[in-house]
Amino acid sequence: MAILDRLTGRIHPALALRRAIQLSDSGKSAEAFALMAIAARAGIAEAEYRIGRCYLEGSGVPPSQSEGARWLRRAAGRGSRDAQALLAALHVAGLAGQETEAGSESLFERDSSRGPDFAAALDLARKAGEAGSATGQAILGYILSEGPKDMRDLDAAHDWYEKSAARGCPEGCLGFALSLARRGLPEHSGRIAAEVRRAADAGLPTAIYLLAVITEHGMGVPVDQEAALQLYQVAAEKGLASAQFRLGLALMEGSLGKQDPVAGEAWARRAALAGNPEAAHLLGERYVKGPQPDFAEAALWYRHGAEAGHQEAARALASLYLSGNGVAQDAEEGMRWLRAAANGGSRASQLDLANLVLAGAGDREDGINVAGWFVASASSGDLIAAFNLGLCFAEGVGVRKDQERAVQWMRRAAEGVAHAQYMYGRMLQDGRGVVSDLKQARFWFEQAANAGMTDAQVAFAEMLLNGRGGESSPVAAAHLFKQAAAAGHAGAMFAIGALYETGQGISLDRKAAQKWFVAAAERGHAYAQLMLGRYLSNGDAGERNPVAGRIWLERAAAQGLAEAADELAYLEPN
Repeated sequence: MAILDRLTGRIHPALALRRAIQLSDSGKSAEAFALMAIAARAGIAEAEYRIGRCYLEGSGVPPSQSEGARWLRRAAGRGSRDAQALLAALHVAGLAGQETEAGSESLFERDSSRGPDFAAALDLARKAGEAGSATGQAILGYILSEGPKDMRDLDAAHDWYEKSAARGCPEGCLGFALSLARRGLPEHSGRIAAEVRRAADAGLPTAIYLLAVITEHGMGVPVDQEAALQLYQVAAEKGLASAQFRLGLALMEGSLGKQDPVAGEAWARRAALAGNPEAAHLLGERYVKGPQPDFAEAALWYRHGAEAGHQEAARALASLYLSGNGVAQDAEEGMRWLRAAANGGSRASQLDLANLVLAGAGDREDGINVAGWFVASASSGDLIAAFNLGLCFAEGVGVRKDQERAVQWMRRAAEGVAHAQYMYGRMLQDGRGVVSDLKQARFWFEQAANAGMTDAQVAFAEMLLNGRGGESSPVAAAHLFKQAAAAGHAGAMFAIGALYETGQGISLDRKAAQKWFVAAAERGHAYAQLMLGRYLSNGDAGERNPVAGRIWLERAAAQGLAEAADELAYLEPN
């Protein structure tokens, strides 16, 4: 420090402060800090405020949030509105920390966020705002509009934002614009655009991004896609992740006139790495759905999105873990991510998780959650949820098993869900939770069969064939069995074989019967295996092959068919 500066400090702290400001303005931060400290120790609020700023910014001294906040508290206590406003902002960001007793352990504490303290911030911002601080007024507007619900007062926030904007504070201009937009009056569109532009001209990245949005869509300003693209780029270069994502998307799609997929993906990557979940999900989708899918790369980006709370990214990541695509198959990890998406409110994930739980996966807590989700949705008229809730009551998943309530919900879902129509028909047929009614069962099987559900086609065909719940119609039954067989239903294939064998509804044809028995047997149908074993052992369709016949009988017996076991014993040599 120069001799003059040392003498200045000894003569009067106020002179030291004045000299410190001169040195700071000329870029001599270290020399400025030394003089500033003299004035601050003398209790000059302006010096205390500036010392706090020095610590926060690392200007002339190593940075320290805790020391910065400590000096700001001293200045704020002496009525410095600038210190009050800045300290309020630190409290909102969770960076103000707490006063601690000086001690050896405090020297080694790391600066860290302790979570927002809106109560302290509100008191400080109100003092600063009422004292005329435009920054304090903007912070007060933010707390009253975005803070905890019990603190919110949108009308008061609007007034404080307006006062701040009138003083030219960029944050106040932006807050005032957003408050006007929240009111939703078309006549405010021009004023909103003007206030956003004032904030953007001051260099606020968020304001630049919003100006790009309103310029792209012509909200209060003429549509100008080229200008919008340039504004997105400016905000993106300032590090705003939402702008990086929008710029990347625009360049990939060419939606703003210029297409550059390589540059677009690079911006999307920057956005994703900066924590933008939409960008991460977009990249994951591109790697899954591209011409040459790369599931490993997709999993990487889905994870970024999922960890940032993106529900669809979490659901996609769960799917990769459950299927083993791009990652090692891990059902537990897949369930974990699916559970996260479902708990976040993703309806599709809730349905996925419900299906897994109903199939026996998951734990007790999953079952309780699944039932809870479906109760709320089903009660509001969601027929898919009503169907799943019916299954929960039928199987005792997350709720006490109750067949009567299962019937009630399944009946409601049957108004529009084919699977529910089939299940309700089964309940009526079997008398589960309701008095058996074959006529009604047949009606609901028919509804589901007409919707293309193969199990329902088979169930309806069986009732037509046997005349249960109405007149017998073997011809119609055969037609339905063929429809279901064409869709790969092994039971329907066996039934057609049986019809060809007996000539019911279609002409008797043992060769055709054997062909259908082969199709069903190869799909694991035990009775088809039994019939095929008999056909080949006896040559019923003209082709006799005892060795193959024995093999099919053994397969049927292995599935527990006593008839097959009896025939094998009969075939044993004496």
